[in-house]
Amino acid sequence: MIKKSTFEKIISQDMAEMWNALRPEEKRIVTDNFAIHNFKKNQIIYAEKDHPEMLWCLLKGKVKMYKSGIGDRVQILRLYRPVQYFGYRAYFAREPYVSSAAAFEASTLGAIPMDIVEDLIRKNNDLAMFFIHELSRNLGGSDTKIVSLTQKHIRGRLADSLLLLAENYGLEDDGSTLKIYMSREDLANLSNMTTSNAIRTLTAFVAEKLILVDGRRIKIINEVQLRKISKFG
Repeated sequence: MIKKSTFEKIISQDMAEMWNALRPEEKRIVTDNFAIHNFKKNQIIYAEKDHPEMLWCLLKGKVKMYKSGIGDRVQILRLYRPVQYFGYRAYFAREPYVSSAAAFEASTLGAIPMDIVEDLIRKNNDLAMFFIHELSRNLGGSDTKIVSLTQKHIRGRLADSLLLLAENYGLEDDGSTLKIYMSREDLANLSNMTTSNAIRTLTAFVAEKLILVDGRRIKIINEVQLRKISKFG
């Protein structure tokens, strides 16, 4: 079990809205039932069709939520960064997971049994509103992503992905290099395109001096133009 003082520090700094919604006795319940799990790179956290049992909290590292489609083609649906909660929608829907989650890199996660979370929600309206807010934001993000993936051309989708990665995970000290090193396959899965199309489009962006590519390192050198490509698709 994680020490109460350590957990309180993590939550108070990064997820104050949820932590502040809890009463003192509820905070004790959460800390007493909060367990730490370490995952290796590419290790599955939960798989499609698994029964949801835990509220997951990413403490360190990077996590992707993805779904296998026709011909086992993978689509990355969402990216998580510290400190974000995930894995609870299926529980509230009373259904198995319809997607999977895995670590992009070695990651540390916390987990709380969902039956405990549900009991707290039933007794605490502020906590219930927190989860309603989170689910609503995620739904809005999903709506936006659907339009992007179905209406934008390849260039617009890849520009979207690069800007999303910058927003989600930030940049290195140089202020330009993405702080996440993705394989071409993962970048393609995030952008709803084949790996070969992702490679060709990256090469075109390099030729147009929009980005620089060094292995899995991507440096954005013309963000303004990338945003124009993203906007007009």
